[in-house]
Amino acid sequence: MKLQGKKVAILATDGFEEIELTSPKQALEAAGAITHIVSPDEEGKGIIKAWKHTDWGGEYKVDVPLAEANPNDYDALMLPGGVMNPDKLRTNKLAVNFARAFFEAGKPVAAICHGPQLLIEADAVHGRRMTSFPSLKTDLKNAGAHWLDQEVVVDEGLVTSRNPDDLPAFNRKMLEEIGEGVHEPQLHSA
Repeated sequence: MKLQGKKVAILATDGFEEIELTSPKQALEAAGAITHIVSPDEEGKGIIKAWKHTDWGGEYKVDVPLAEANPNDYDALMLPGGVMNPDKLRTNKLAVNFARAFFEAGKPVAAICHGPQLLIEADAVHGRRMTSFPSLKTDLKNAGAHWLDQEVVVDEGLVTSRNPDDLPAFNRKMLEEIGEGVHEPQLHSA
């Protein structure tokens, strides 16, 4: 799948699961996409720190501070998991609005592991077929999603997976959906 000229925002903050950012980022770039790590970066460090299995991982440069990021500049959104990362993002109004804008425009969104937590806050899961890390199953169902225990679930441009073991399938479907481009806007309110 060739994604030349496509720009993808990777929304993350401290505590994202390292491989859930690096693997999709590498897949996107290998397909020709331009990726930007977008982060609230409240402390103005210009970097975010990964979580790697059971301890802190590497540091990654923030390409665009969230306060300066415009969803209209991007063709798709990718949300890595990790427990801390989406938990912090879902309490950040700018992050919630940024994610919601992709659904309002019908742009592809890919979220893995705990990443869908932000989508609950963005009111973007009602009526959608999704998967996630198992601990989010009840939260997603309570928000109106149809939760499935599958390595990857695709629903009109929304790609979700459960954990790092699902990355090969997740990356493949993410590239496919981004290659297809804009879908019918899929924002439903409960």
